[in-house]
Amino acid sequence: MMLWRVVRPTVVGICAVAFRVRVVGRDQVPTRGAYVLAPSHRSILDIPFAAFVTRRRLRFLAKQELFRSRLGRAIFPRLGGIAVERGTTDRAALRAADAVLADGEPLAIFPEGTRQHGAALGDLFHGVAYLALRRHVPIVPVGIGGSEEILPKGRLVPRPRRVVVIVGTPIHPDPDATARRRSDVTALTVRVRDELQAALDQARHQAGTAALPAEVGEGP
Repeated sequence: MMLWRVVRPTVVGICAVAFRVRVVGRDQVPTRGAYVLAPSHRSILDIPFAAFVTRRRLRFLAKQELFRSRLGRAIFPRLGGIAVERGTTDRAALRAADAVLADGEPLAIFPEGTRQHGAALGDLFHGVAYLALRRHVPIVPVGIGGSEEILPKGRLVPRPRRVVVIVGTPIHPDPDATARRRSDVTALTVRVRDELQAALDQARHQAGTAALPAEVGEGP
């Protein structure tokens, strides 16, 4: 917790100056209690950009590879990171994430799983909906516009670019829905995708994001 209180304002301050980050809808983020933050994911910098929406510590689910280096093992667990083995049903990571929500803390998960490209969301994993239904906590969709132009996947040197973070309306699970029913998890995942896509569209528009090369000439 102490490391988060030192690292977050430092990183957020640097990003605010370098990328002129603007957050819209911060008042939508709960100030107490558990919730799942569900940001879009186009750049590794989406982690600090997501942290702009709240001063509370965010427990991030992050790929196992980040924890394998000596530096990663020293830093990420102390920042509250939870390692997850991608491409598998990592039950240990799910239990750790569930414990975060049970303790009343906010949890951040990129529902696309890994960095994607372009304006359209990739397929969403069901983990966000499953965990929200287990604890009946809200899901807060967060669209991040401009991050892919700064540091897309495969690029090492960031480029200056304006970033806009749009916080969507929290999604509250149906009181009668349960994580034990696949149909309920699937239905909530569809809701998350719709709301997150709307937030991403707004963020890209307000960030002045031009069509990316792969999008030019694509059909509707």
